[in-house]
Amino acid sequence: FFIDENPFSLLFGAKQFNIAFELQVLPGFSVECYLPDETYKALCKALGLVYDAAHPFSTRAFLSDFEKHIPAAVFGLSKPEPHDVAAYRSDVEESDKVYFCGWRDNTPRGERVTPRNLHKTKRLLGEQAHQVCSRKNLSSCWTNDKSKSIPVSIPK
Repeated sequence: FFIDENPFSLLFGAKQFNIAFELQVLPGFSVECYLPDETYKALCKALGLVYDAAHPFSTRAFLSDFEKHIPAAVFGLSKPEPHDVAAYRSDVEESDKVYFCGWRDNTPRGERVTPRNLHKTKRLLGEQAHQVCSRKNLSSCWTNDKSKSIPVSIPK
């Protein structure tokens, strides 16, 4: 559940079934229940459902059941790392590079942060990081080598 986006975003994913989809969460926490046909079919497959005309799968019922299982409070969970999110948000430049490895200040080089890098920053690090990078002309840097990853600390 991404609260640093407007509107909020609810991301569902199942790695073993290669499925991911996002739903916008509108004010009042209402969620549009429509899924495109391809996503709907992939979700049914991931859930092990077989078509039954008498009892069709309902996205609304799925989300209603999901809502019943949302805890009122969560303790002891760590914030997901960018590479955890990247598995579900692969619509970014160099999608194989999912490990954060630092920041690059583009100003001394006389360059500008690219729209593609800002998009990746927003998708993997969130709105705050996107705003800082845009304002300060910083690029997020990424590697496909886990051993070179560093903890994310968003510049002020």
